[in-house]
Amino acid sequence: MIKEFKEFSTGALLKVANEELLKLSYNKSEPIGLYTFIWSKNTNVNIEIDGIVATIEKNKIVVLTPEQYFKFINGTDIIVYQFNREFYCIKDHDKEVSCMGVLFYGNSAISVVELDTKEQNKLDQLHKVFLDELDTVDTIQAEMLRMLMARFIITTTRLIKQQNNYNKLGEQIDLLRNFNILVDTHFRKEHAVGFYAEKLFKSPKTLSNNFSKFEKSPLQVIHDRIILEAKRLLIYTDKSTKEIAYEIGFEDASHLSRMFKKHTAISPSDFKKQLKSEPTR
Repeated sequence: MIKEFKEFSTGALLKVANEELLKLSYNKSEPIGLYTFIWSKNTNVNIEIDGIVATIEKNKIVVLTPEQYFKFINGTDIIVYQFNREFYCIKDHDKEVSCMGVLFYGNSAISVVELDTKEQNKLDQLHKVFLDELDTVDTIQAEMLRMLMARFIITTTRLIKQQNNYNKLGEQIDLLRNFNILVDTHFRKEHAVGFYAEKLFKSPKTLSNNFSKFEKSPLQVIHDRIILEAKRLLIYTDKSTKEIAYEIGFEDASHLSRMFKKHTAISPSDFKKQLKSEPTR
């Protein structure tokens, strides 16, 4: 089952589907291209994200951004939602849904939302309304579908905040969200905490103190994002370490190599050699 809504005047696209969409479109690793929710209903689902093979356990939702490399391995009883920024721009609507920097573009390589029975039932009902609206072609169909997607995003954002205990952090959660968004925007050129602290009107020390309740320091978040991008480029391109270093803001490739080895215990060149010894992705 694959249902699509297209708005030709704006280029807006929404897809609501099951595992058929994943089997047809993602049998090899490539950028997923759309904001995506993959909901494993009653069985485990095996996927690959940015070179990492992962299992989505039942009653969990994986959240992907368009830039992430994705491959579907196997699984059944799946619900998939996909949309582009023309359908629903998460940046423009962030005041409404507060998902930037937490649900999308957070500091976790793979965002997973856990569902309890109550939330499963709530999203099951929402899914039925989605399907009904996709079959209702009229002048307000686009508006209705956007409202439903906003509701889905709000629900999953609340859940991921709850499971990470973000709700106890008060204003600090907004600082974390804004920091994550800035890092994803600027990490290719800016690697120092001071740059981001200035953008947030904080001193580096104040910013670090505010992160004391989080699992990672500001510098760790920056480095993790750099290493994630380096791995993507090593896995999915033929670029040399020197070219990759330059692309993500290092004038000297040795600086990237030292950071990469500190985080992964191997050098970029050894990481690349390991990939060549593995089966083709």
